[in-house]
Amino acid sequence: MERKLKWRLESAGAEVIHDDEDFIVLNKPANLLVIPDRYRHDLPNLQAILTAELGKIFVVHRLDRETSGVVLFARTADAHASLNAQFEGRLVEKVYAGIVIGEPQGEQGRIDSPLAESSIPGVMRVDRKGGKESVTEYRVLERFHGYSFLEMRPRTGRTHQIRVHLKSIGTPLMGDKIYGDGKPFLLSSVKSSYRSSGEEKPLLDRTALHAFALSFDHPRTGERSNHSAGLPKDMNSVLRYLRKFRAY
Repeated sequence: MERKLKWRLESAGAEVIHDDEDFIVLNKPANLLVIPDRYRHDLPNLQAILTAELGKIFVVHRLDRETSGVVLFARTADAHASLNAQFEGRLVEKVYAGIVIGEPQGEQGRIDSPLAESSIPGVMRVDRKGGKESVTEYRVLERFHGYSFLEMRPRTGRTHQIRVHLKSIGTPLMGDKIYGDGKPFLLSSVKSSYRSSGEEKPLLDRTALHAFALSFDHPRTGERSNHSAGLPKDMNSVLRYLRKFRAY
């Protein structure tokens, strides 16, 4: 990868996971856009950074602004067509990690709830009559008093799917401003002896959702291509204190 492009990506907080002549895989930080904002074209976004240095680049899929983790771009039209077909054919394995408020029943589950846009533009809701098929599988990785750490595998790719589905079973993602309470996670909320000398800074102030892994067939070779990104600092910090102060 060109040195200038790598520097620009790292300056924006993004990490290059894989780069070849067909596609680029990045680890996106929270609060960095994948594509330009509909109303604020001046906001930094990965597509603009890549296009400025490489020319034509193809967006294969998207992550919400506050979601961190693995995101894929195609370098060529042929690669884009192949990867798009795999997403549409549900041949791509997507794994997410999230911290939720509450505890799901059982150690694993399947949420099969059709989704449709609500009366508020950009906000989704469960609609069992007129919604589009939407399926998310999950399993509990860790339980705490009042919180859980989950792995999610969406089998369809609807807007806000994981976020809406988790809300629908009573365990919204921590920090979700649309489908949860939107409150930042403060250490004082779990540590009863917490004493602050000033204004307390949150350990996490965004939706606690991370795109952990992405697997697909390489568009040129056909071999399975697996990519992952470890949990970011803010989610690791939350888990560290939940293990210390809210463990069973």
